[in-house]
Amino acid sequence: MEDWALIRRLASEGVPKAQIAARLGISRTTVIRAVASDRPAKYERRPAANAFTPFEARVRAVLAEHPSIPATVIAERVGWTGSITWFRDNVRQIRPEYRPVDPADRLQHEPGDQTQCDLWFPPVKIPLGDGSASSPPVLVMVATYSRFITARMLPSRITPDLLAGTWSLISDQIGAVPRRLVWDNEAGIGRGGRLAEGVAGFVGTLACRLVQLKPFDPESKGVVERANRYLETSFLPGRRFGSPADFNAQLGDWLGRANTRMVRVLGARPVDLVAEDRAAMLRLPPVAPLTGWRQQIRLGRDYYVRVIGNDYSVDPAAIGRKIDISADLDHVRVRLGDRMVAEHHRAWTRQATITDPAHVETAARLREQFQTPRPVTAADDGLIRDLADYDRAFGIESDPAIDEQVTS
Repeated sequence: MEDWALIRRLASEGVPKAQIAARLGISRTTVIRAVASDRPAKYERRPAANAFTPFEARVRAVLAEHPSIPATVIAERVGWTGSITWFRDNVRQIRPEYRPVDPADRLQHEPGDQTQCDLWFPPVKIPLGDGSASSPPVLVMVATYSRFITARMLPSRITPDLLAGTWSLISDQIGAVPRRLVWDNEAGIGRGGRLAEGVAGFVGTLACRLVQLKPFDPESKGVVERANRYLETSFLPGRRFGSPADFNAQLGDWLGRANTRMVRVLGARPVDLVAEDRAAMLRLPPVAPLTGWRQQIRLGRDYYVRVIGNDYSVDPAAIGRKIDISADLDHVRVRLGDRMVAEHHRAWTRQATITDPAHVETAARLREQFQTPRPVTAADDGLIRDLADYDRAFGIESDPAIDEQVTS
């Protein structure tokens, strides 16, 4: 291309073609062709027949009917017996001609309009306190107008934890309610256009809308997807975590700095735009939405309750009575009426047993009282009672002669 441009420049300056050819060390014919053409010469190799050529028409027929069919299946249908790798390479070159086109529109984000939500699973193991380690999900929510990122690690991805985490981020970090919460088909939120139990009541209390994206629509939540990658490449490297609480503490401190970064596409910092975002959002509801896990049961002799895969002890004094169990992201609480009969830090493990030593002591005392025989009182000293006492109690008149015979 450089020779073509130089030839045309020299020719336009009136330099003779023979002199151009001599200066550049090329033939005069090459100079004449370069001056006559409107684009640089391009070498194109003529396609030559190969072993794939006899099968190409049949391959194209299969792709026209089934654009996404695997190459191995196509090879079987057309009777290919050669190298499957080479066959797959040839199919890969012509497949785009038959795939439907899915254009992606550019989205315009208005202040306060939407917050995109997603779960990020950090590729690190977090100690859970019992010797085990896992990678709990992190709920990430990004206000699309300001790119303000909020995030928190959750114990699980079940609906009660997702709703509790959402409310925690909205109330504590965003400070207002986005008009739309955008989710993909997360099972804890809903799938196929149907919301999970409790989700409709949650968004109703917030007075916002929940938008579930259709499958194969990643562009509609690209803002939060990029935030996930940013967390993985900028937050995780070089860090160690002692517990989920430590992870959330470090994450909160890092987000305070991350939201002051300059976002090139906005030409501004999220921390500078979030005020405008909040002003266009809805106010927090006067009454907080009902979140967390709740259940009412009658406490059995085994004074433990099962909450999201773990067993927690309860004051044995509540045995046989109905109790109300609630669990949020941090605590498990059990009430008997207005009285608290158990409160534990929530375990992030599964199949664990969490016991309050005071409950064990109470159980031992109650068991001892139950097994100790009751002392016999003076009123219970005699086992034989006059039958006339029962007659008088039931209003029956007795015959003295018969009573005397019975007594004798």
